[in-house]
Amino acid sequence: MQLVSYILLFFIYSFLGWCLEVICKLVNDHKFVNRGFLIGPYCPIYGFGAITMTIFLNKYLDDPVTLFIMIILICSVLEYFTSYFLEKIYNTRWWDYTNYKFNINGRICLETMIPFGIFGMFIMYKTNPFFLAIINKIPLNISIFIAIFLLIIFIIDNIISSKTILEIQKMNIKIQKKLIIKKDDTERITKLVKQKVTESKKILYKRLINAFPHLQILKREKLFKRTKQKKAKRQ
Repeated sequence: MQLVSYILLFFIYSFLGWCLEVICKLVNDHKFVNRGFLIGPYCPIYGFGAITMTIFLNKYLDDPVTLFIMIILICSVLEYFTSYFLEKIYNTRWWDYTNYKFNINGRICLETMIPFGIFGMFIMYKTNPFFLAIINKIPLNISIFIAIFLLIIFIIDNIISSKTILEIQKMNIKIQKKLIIKKDDTERITKLVKQKVTESKKILYKRLINAFPHLQILKREKLFKRTKQKKAKRQ
């Protein structure tokens, strides 16, 4: 029952995180954008953050100051390593806080840490008891069915979304093979890939670019080294 509760909580907070991202985009840009790496209405980083807090931080409920600090720590570590591993896997930087004050490698910044701490406190003291009370009222067999159904949809979504970004990476490699790549060519490469995506008729490509307008397509180091070697031979 506890495992099922955690799975359902994960999807609840992933959905609420997606809603928050969409609302912020709607307020700032006055348009609806399906935010997040995945196609469905959920942002898993919010779900993972909420579940990590729920599992590990209940013992700090009687100490709000320590709880607030631990929430900021957990959310910051999660955001940092999510950014790092997504960059390593897909050779793409999905968000960049370089221009924000008090940032660490452009992956996290103080401006996002404090709101995460406040939202985390709200989760621990208010929404967790509320949602768990509702989940506990649902018959176990129905809860299990809902959890399994959502997990299957989530796995399929991950497969399709990963396939989409890998196809964009293939497009990226083709573009970079034709270029004389320089050290500071991230902006040029990103512009060319986005232009190619815009010209494409595939909706999933465009959705991903719209979801991450500040996405940066990084240069492929192997291609960069080959370019340097070719240039050296010519000289």
